[in-house]
Amino acid sequence: MDTLTDPDLLNDIAEIGRIQAVPRILETVAHITGSRFAAIARVTETTWTACATLDTLGFGLVPGGQLVLGTTICDEIRRSSTSVVFANASAHPLYSMHHTPRIYGLESYASVPIHRPDGTFFGTLCAIDSAPGNFDEAHVQRSMELLAELIGNYLDKEDRLLQAESALSDAHRAADLRDQFIAVLGHDLRSPLQAISIAADSLSIDANSERQQRMLAHIASGVTRMDGLINDVLDFARGRLGGGIPISLQATSTLDAELKRVVDEVAIATGCQDIQVQIRLDGTVVCDPSRLSQLLANLLTNAAQHGERSSPITLNVHCAPNGFILEVHNAGVIPSSSMDTIFSPFSREKGERPRPGLGLGIYIASEIARSHGGTLSVQSNEAAGTLFTFQMPNATLP
Repeated sequence: MDTLTDPDLLNDIAEIGRIQAVPRILETVAHITGSRFAAIARVTETTWTACATLDTLGFGLVPGGQLVLGTTICDEIRRSSTSVVFANASAHPLYSMHHTPRIYGLESYASVPIHRPDGTFFGTLCAIDSAPGNFDEAHVQRSMELLAELIGNYLDKEDRLLQAESALSDAHRAADLRDQFIAVLGHDLRSPLQAISIAADSLSIDANSERQQRMLAHIASGVTRMDGLINDVLDFARGRLGGGIPISLQATSTLDAELKRVVDEVAIATGCQDIQVQIRLDGTVVCDPSRLSQLLANLLTNAAQHGERSSPITLNVHCAPNGFILEVHNAGVIPSSSMDTIFSPFSREKGERPRPGLGLGIYIASEIARSHGGTLSVQSNEAAGTLFTFQMPNATLP
């Protein structure tokens, strides 16, 4: 017997080792044959290698142990794909003269081929004993062939599982690299953008003509727009890479004024003037006011872009016994096919007409909600329109 060194065969042994049913299969083979040694062997054109064994005979073969291929019957089984089963070698018309029983002192022998579902030959499921067997050869052969088929199916399942794990690992690595790239890109865009903003401010001091003022206003608007996009990218990267969007909690009694300012800004930016506001806040709210303003801006902008222009957007903010509640409603409807991914980054309907932004607004709003220990949920149907609800439990400063 030789010691295994081939890495491919080591992989085959590991593959069999991952099949949890193998020990029970070998026990079953030993039981139906009465044999004291049972094994699953990997058989190639040049090698016979034990992948799993059950040995009460003292045969001395363990997983990774090898036999000289030419001394086995398994090489004949590999070439013919035919099972070989006999209970008494000494009385058998063919195998009484075969070299394998003589070399290994065998009387009972049962070995069936193992094929993967695609027909590829893997090896054999076998059982041997030095004493004659007391079993029905046809029954044992059929039973072992069924068990070998089961092993082949398990091997196919292991192959597909490993392929899926490898593909998933590659996808995770690609996603990590993408997120890191986005984070670096967003950070590095800040410097040139700041330079453009400073230069525009400097030029505005000496701008005399109406055309110059108009061009500088376009530059300022573009800088503001790019700054918003970069902030979205950085918030996305923080949410993906840093465990959530960071917040700074504080007790504020002016949150209602902050939220009304956001309403005015969104109305101007989107041209949607019909936003009905009801804010009832008594006392202080513990939150990050700038982040809640960002959450509201994202929800209102989404409502303005996707809602029905003929119907108003409504904002309802109040404190309830179970915490702080902010609701944004519009008459539009989210397609049912999009509901499962509405809080995912870059989520947009296929075929949707081009719109400004990166498709990160709702994702970032949900991350801000999560950072506050709250939730952002949505309900949408033809009869009631779309309602986004942010709920945050009563908070205290750390």
